[in-house]
Amino acid sequence: MNENLSIGTVVLSTQGRDKGMYFVVVSVGRDVVYLADGGMRKLAAPKKKNVKHVSDSGVVLEGIAAKLSEGKKVFDSEVKSALRQFNQVN
Repeated sequence: MNENLSIGTVVLSTQGRDKGMYFVVVSVGRDVVYLADGGMRKLAAPKKKNVKHVSDSGVVLEGIAAKLSEGKKVFDSEVKSALRQFNQVN
């Protein structure tokens, strides 16, 4: 399930001190993803996390994904507001 993680995908952290928090994937490596939430983890300093330690929510934030792919400026406030609905559930 984690093999198809792409930029803009909303994921749930399943391990570590950020367990239970939602993030958006800003970059994908071989066995790692780089995550940001616009609050504690800014886009300028994303969290490096093993793909085994995240769970795909099945939601892709299309607007943010398009901007990141094209190299356009994405603001932390955009990411934070997009993830607000996910983090309120917890």
